[in-house]
Amino acid sequence: MEFTVAQDGSGDFPSVQKCVDAIPADFEGPVGIFIRKGRYKEKLDIAKPSVTLIGEDEEKTILTYDDCAEKRMPDGGKMGTFRSYSTRITGEGFRAENITFENTAGQKGRAGQALAAYVDADKACFRNCRFLGFQDTLFTGPPPQDAGDLEWLRKDKMQTISHHGSKNRQFYDQCYLEGDVDFIFGSATAVFRNCEIFSKDRGQKVNGYITAASTPESREYGYVFMGCRLTGDAGPQSVYLGRPWRKYAKVAFLNCQMGSHIIGEGWNNWRDREREKTVAYVEYNNRGPGAKRQERVSWSRCLTPEEALKYQLEKIFPGNNSWYK
Repeated sequence: MEFTVAQDGSGDFPSVQKCVDAIPADFEGPVGIFIRKGRYKEKLDIAKPSVTLIGEDEEKTILTYDDCAEKRMPDGGKMGTFRSYSTRITGEGFRAENITFENTAGQKGRAGQALAAYVDADKACFRNCRFLGFQDTLFTGPPPQDAGDLEWLRKDKMQTISHHGSKNRQFYDQCYLEGDVDFIFGSATAVFRNCEIFSKDRGQKVNGYITAASTPESREYGYVFMGCRLTGDAGPQSVYLGRPWRKYAKVAFLNCQMGSHIIGEGWNNWRDREREKTVAYVEYNNRGPGAKRQERVSWSRCLTPEEALKYQLEKIFPGNNSWYK
């Protein structure tokens, strides 16, 4: 099943969400949706399985919205982090190529958390995509069970808080991700290969944290960055590689180029020394002015060559690999 979305009326649908809604509820895919160039301001929910979005141009095919955590709801309460998404993806086997996912609410940090993409889907693959935002740009779900703003999700008959168990695997290949505070966060096992990770300047001594992982204790892998470039316009020594959103956070940087904006100590404990005892923050063969292992905190470590061999796609994602090829 294939569709074309075009704002000028030349396709099957003028709206991405209308196209997704037209997929029969009992259809198990695959579904291909080609999206012509345009700025599609829609709050998207994609829950159906085996959906592929292919953009005409990664910089000119933009899925965007401007909700944020500080926005007031009709009942007077705040929207909160997890409702602030521009695009929410929960269907297994989702793929996207040549698409920009954007949230424009977070300029200058006034809006709080504002998700460009909420990805709580197993076997989700993104290739040549861009993720643009400020705080909390990309969420890789599911949310922790003790997160404070999930009542709306518990009431959502179409979703559950965690519907993939331990199998929440995500792959980001040759993508561009930008933000400032905790802009890649969540519990999934996610590999970022040959991506550019851009840290934005907030004009503060600490401009941000690239990751805020909440990896479950039972998972061997959390976030794995392979051959990525860590760039940004943030000042020198002003950005941490990450901080643990929950205990047992796991993050690995291997063969990455790290700019001078990375703080020498590398990692932050989120003001919780107990988390230092459980995290697995590791690096291997990184280079650049931000990759000074001798300055790192004592509770992170450098992998041996033998240990680094564990961080291969076939070992992180064992079994059938067709979903990320």
